[in-house]
Amino acid sequence: MAVITYREALNQALREEMERDESVFLMGEEVGQYDGAYKVSKGLLDHFGGNEWRVRDTPIAENGFAAIGVGAAMAGLRPVVEFMTFNFSLLAFDAVVDSAAKMYQMSGGQYNVPIVFRGPGGAALQLAAQHSQVPDAWYSHVPGLKVVTPATPKDAKGLLKSAIRDDDPVLVIEGELLYNMKGEVPDGELLIPIGEAEVKRQGSDLTIVAHSKMVHQALQAADTLEEKHGLDAEVVDLRTLRPLDIDTVVESVKKTNRVVVVEEGWPQGGIGAQVADDVQREAFDWLDAPVTRVSGLDVPMPYARNLEKQVFPDSKHVVRAAEHVCYLDGN
Repeated sequence: MAVITYREALNQALREEMERDESVFLMGEEVGQYDGAYKVSKGLLDHFGGNEWRVRDTPIAENGFAAIGVGAAMAGLRPVVEFMTFNFSLLAFDAVVDSAAKMYQMSGGQYNVPIVFRGPGGAALQLAAQHSQVPDAWYSHVPGLKVVTPATPKDAKGLLKSAIRDDDPVLVIEGELLYNMKGEVPDGELLIPIGEAEVKRQGSDLTIVAHSKMVHQALQAADTLEEKHGLDAEVVDLRTLRPLDIDTVVESVKKTNRVVVVEEGWPQGGIGAQVADDVQREAFDWLDAPVTRVSGLDVPMPYARNLEKQVFPDSKHVVRAAEHVCYLDGN
C-alpha cells in the first residue's frame, strides 16, 4: 500500500480513468501546459502525447467552459471540469445548476450528463473573503447534483474515480489545505461508492460528524477528549453530502447518545443544520442531549491572519462543543 499525497491520489485517479476510457477528458484553466494551479494534473498533458483534446487549457471564463463541458457530456463524452477554486464556480452557477443538474429531468431522460466539476473549496491561508468560501451547502441543496468532499488521499482517489464513472453530474469539492497531506492508498483498482459515509474512529461516548478538512479537526478533538476527560469519541466522515448517508450517522448516535456536527461553512442553512434535523427526526429517542453544531463564524472571511483564526473552526471549538454536549462545561 503506497503512501502518497492527496494531490497525487487525485492525479492517479484522473490518469487511470483517462486511460481506461477515451471519452474522459480534463478541461480548465492552466490544467495542461502549467500542470494545474495546484499541480493535480501534473504530467497528464505529456502522458497523453500532448493531445489538447484530452487535457484542454481554457480561457478565464468559467461559465463558458463549464457550459461547453455540459454540452460535451450530453453528446456522449465524460468531461472533468476543473475550477481553479470553487469560488470561481459562482460564475458557472448557471451551467452547473440550471443545465447540468436539470437536463436529465427536463429532457424526459433523453440526456444523461456524466460530468465532473472539481477543484478546491473553503479557506486556505489568508485568501480573504472572495477566495475562502465554502460551497458545500450551496450545491448540496440542488436536486440533480451529487456532491462529494473527500478528506483523505484514499477517499480522494476512490471518490473521484467513482464520480467520473457516474452518469450524473458530480461535484468533487477538494479541501484546499489537504493537497499536501499524505495517507495510505491501496494498490490496484479503488472505487469508493458515492453516498456512503465512513466511521473514521470508533467510539462509545459521543459522535462527531464532519466532512472534508473538518474530519481532521474532529480526529484531533477526539484525541484531546480522550486525554483530558477519558471520553471515547466516534468520528463519522460524511464523505458525500448529496446523497447524504444519514443511516450511518443514526447508527452511531444510537450507540453514543450524543452528537456534535462540525463544518467549515457558515451556520445558516448549513450541512450541520441538515444533519441535526435528520438526527432529531430519526434518532430522537436515543439522544441524551440536544444536537450541538460547530461551524465557521457567520461573517465573510477576513484577510488578517489573527482574525482568520477566529473565524475558522478548529479542534478546540470541537472540544468545547463536546464538553458542552456531555455536560462537562458546567452549563
